[in-house]
Amino acid sequence: MNLKLHFLLFMAFLMFSVSVFAQKITGTVTGGGQTVIGGAVKASPSGVGTSTGVDGKYSLALKPGTYQVTFSAIGFQPKTIAVQLAAGDSKVLDVDLAVSSESLKEVVVVGGRGAPRSKLESAVPVDVININSINESTAKPDLMSQLNQNVPSFNYNKQSGADGADAIDFASLRGLGYDQTLVLVNGIRRHMSAYVDAGQSARGRGNSGTDLNAIPENAIDHVEILRDGASAQYGSDAIAGVINIVLKKDINHLTFDAGFSGYDDQKYNTLSYSDPKAYYTGKKFDGQTLTLGADYGIAVGKNGGFLNIGGNYEDQGKTFRYAPDLAISRERRAFGDGSIALGGGMFNMEVPIKGTNTTFFAFGGYNYKHSQVYAYTRSWNYDNGLRANATKFPTDPVTGDLIFVPGIMKVDAPDGTPFNADNVYYNPEEDVYIKDESAAFGFRGKTDDDWQWSVSNNTGRNDFHYYGENTFNAALIVVPGQPIQTRFNDGGFNYLQNTTNADITKRFAGVAQGLQLSFGGEVRYERYQIYAGEPNSYIGATDPVPVTVDGVTTLEVKASGSEGYPGYSPTDARIADRASEGAYSEISLDVTKKWLIDLAERFENYDDFGFVGTEKFATRYKLADNFNLRGSISTGFRAPSLQQMNFSNTNTEIVNGNLVYTKTVPNYSPIARAAGIPKLTPETSTNYSLGFTWAPIPQLNVSVDGYDVKIKNRIVFSGQYAEGDPSFGDPNTPGTLNNLLLASQVAQASFYTNAVNTTNTGVDIVVDYKTRWEKQHFNVTFAGNIQHVAINQINVPSTFKGSASDSAIFFSDREQYFLKYAAPTAKLNLSLEYGIAKWAFGTRFTYYGTVKELGFGEVAAPANAPDKFFPYVDLDNGGGAVPEIFVFHPKVTTDIYATLKVTKNISWYIGVDNLFNVHPDEAVVKGSVSATSGTSSFGDSNSGGPFESVQMGFNGMRLFTKFKFSF
Repeated sequence: MNLKLHFLLFMAFLMFSVSVFAQKITGTVTGGGQTVIGGAVKASPSGVGTSTGVDGKYSLALKPGTYQVTFSAIGFQPKTIAVQLAAGDSKVLDVDLAVSSESLKEVVVVGGRGAPRSKLESAVPVDVININSINESTAKPDLMSQLNQNVPSFNYNKQSGADGADAIDFASLRGLGYDQTLVLVNGIRRHMSAYVDAGQSARGRGNSGTDLNAIPENAIDHVEILRDGASAQYGSDAIAGVINIVLKKDINHLTFDAGFSGYDDQKYNTLSYSDPKAYYTGKKFDGQTLTLGADYGIAVGKNGGFLNIGGNYEDQGKTFRYAPDLAISRERRAFGDGSIALGGGMFNMEVPIKGTNTTFFAFGGYNYKHSQVYAYTRSWNYDNGLRANATKFPTDPVTGDLIFVPGIMKVDAPDGTPFNADNVYYNPEEDVYIKDESAAFGFRGKTDDDWQWSVSNNTGRNDFHYYGENTFNAALIVVPGQPIQTRFNDGGFNYLQNTTNADITKRFAGVAQGLQLSFGGEVRYERYQIYAGEPNSYIGATDPVPVTVDGVTTLEVKASGSEGYPGYSPTDARIADRASEGAYSEISLDVTKKWLIDLAERFENYDDFGFVGTEKFATRYKLADNFNLRGSISTGFRAPSLQQMNFSNTNTEIVNGNLVYTKTVPNYSPIARAAGIPKLTPETSTNYSLGFTWAPIPQLNVSVDGYDVKIKNRIVFSGQYAEGDPSFGDPNTPGTLNNLLLASQVAQASFYTNAVNTTNTGVDIVVDYKTRWEKQHFNVTFAGNIQHVAINQINVPSTFKGSASDSAIFFSDREQYFLKYAAPTAKLNLSLEYGIAKWAFGTRFTYYGTVKELGFGEVAAPANAPDKFFPYVDLDNGGGAVPEIFVFHPKVTTDIYATLKVTKNISWYIGVDNLFNVHPDEAVVKGSVSATSGTSSFGDSNSGGPFESVQMGFNGMRLFTKFKFSF
């Protein structure tokens, strides 16, 4: 159908809707002498609802009938009014809401079972984030990055040069791992991603996680973030806290939004370099992003049932960055963010069953994402062999000369220069396709004696599939007359989770000031699969072939597998599953009107590692009507993921002219046992928190919460160990590590292992001030986190204690820095907004604290160095070796925006993120930046590019505009 026909059908639908819902109720909602903005108006039993605008006005279109219209808003007491409408009626109903004594802001469900409490009355810290309030005033198009600038200890980093990590979006709380935060949707456990990091990324190394961006924003009403250990209530993974995504319930309310954004970074855009042939380039205004979203709900039945459906589409272009004050970044000639094309939808439904106290509910969705990212650059030869990668190029099988492939290979030379293979390079691309799907259903209800119950089943699946694009497997023999293969199916992995829950709760009003008793159980099944790629994606050569560089021909063994990301081989393929059962109980007791106590205990049993139990004690005491003191002590755990237990990947490298295999050894392998790596066991934690909430005036509330999280047996990714090490036993003796490595043709091996004990300490601060008068409003929000991570112990297996070098490799200084600086030492955000009539203007300042990383090291440590295994590099001036520490100093970014309520149905937003084009420090050691010495820090960061993947990002100033339509 063409666009015109779509438009005519849409207009016909609108006209039909207007004729059916010709009866209207309109009016203005006020409270406390001010207009109420964003208040809810809902008519029962139809379920039709809307919200008030910036002027407090609302409009409801209804069929003829009798309704109970309920008006509610945060901080005000709800009011219900009976209204009767005859055919053709239009009534004006103005409502004034009384300020609630419970004006301690948003009500939350997470943090304790049973009756919801306001977030400042909760015994533990909970953030409530209204999606509309954070996605309208920023250029950031995704949920992860929006939460990152609004929640104190929420940590999210976009990766570059980290293979699959570039394509997936994970986040964490309180500086902990991505997989140490549990994600719920409507209070039910969400499945994780199939992806697990194998030491490629700068953040979350060795972790898996949950991709929040797979949930369409337009389907989300709000997000609750519990910043406290909650394993005793919700089970595995909730060491750092819980993120609960609450879906929309609106009906007869159509919303549609469209946005466009892009980066205007003229200083660091590769198009600004004097020789564009030196880099991959895009557009001057790059990273251009189009976003579309819609949401609509309909009534189901006549008892308040609903079906709400929301969806999003995003198309984001690549970015390309360089550093103008450094030499050409030959390791990363295509450094920046990859492209993204994603789309998905999600539904949320509830249907009360007539004549009962039972409601059927269901929700679920599908999301598809295609991301194309660049790997490291392959150069035929430059700087007299400093970075010679000739074995990674297709060559003539007879002469050994380079076979130039136009459209993929590039030449870094001025126009008119005679062809020289030394100037040739190419950048492999990784196409990642991610499919995410989920479906949940269940029943909830209440018995005659007020026992509330719920049963549910939830299934989720994530598939992660790699393809190599614009790349080569140099080991494939070139056949004259036949095309050279440049796209490869590299294989991938998927993860499935099915969870069945039963929950029961009841409040006993006669016990003290009220007792809430809750208990329930969970049965969970998980399945993980690695599937192999096509043979050409991983096969390698065994015999040397001619390779000619600068006229000199040598016999070389060509590199194996598709360049960028070699495919998974049949030896990597694996299917694994497990089942677990859990049961919990929780008591929430209002001892007095001032004193609240929460007690919880949970027991779980896994068929692969056994039994684990956790407990929690939390309390809140009202020292005054507007001041609450709160604290908690809990134990927690995280079960090792199937991804960590079963991931296997085989790569090939050329060492001393020979082809060798490097392998991520799965935990079940005999090689792991021979290395002294035991079967993975749960990470365990002890959490302490203490804080207060204070509301000195109705418009202002303050919360401060300190925390201390001690974790034992954290699962990390080890260093690489080489076959032939004398400490690994006689290679001729069966069962020794050397024997097994030799038999498997594995030259270097690394492992997932329970290796590290850590302590995370910090404080979260949130200050929120909102006031309105006449047609004006003024909002101030400060959210901050200050944190520190300490490594208390590294548990080196006895196999690797045979030498100081082996012990140092196990969890190296470099890996320790990645863990300790998983989040900035501080992140502070100050947001200001002033509104008058239909206009609002705002600004946001974000402070990112210090982050440090280590390079790989290019020279040996000096003889007097306190740690001879610490990475060092040479100074360019001949001043000797210095530690290779990349220091990313504190930075502040400034955002501005404006909004206009064009009509009651249309809003416009415009603004700039990072107004002053602030970038992180370059990823080099000062004074050690030579591109030709081979012993400097140049190109030695984890990303290989001019910047590292720190939380503030490296793309610079971003402009945006958005339109939102609401009917």
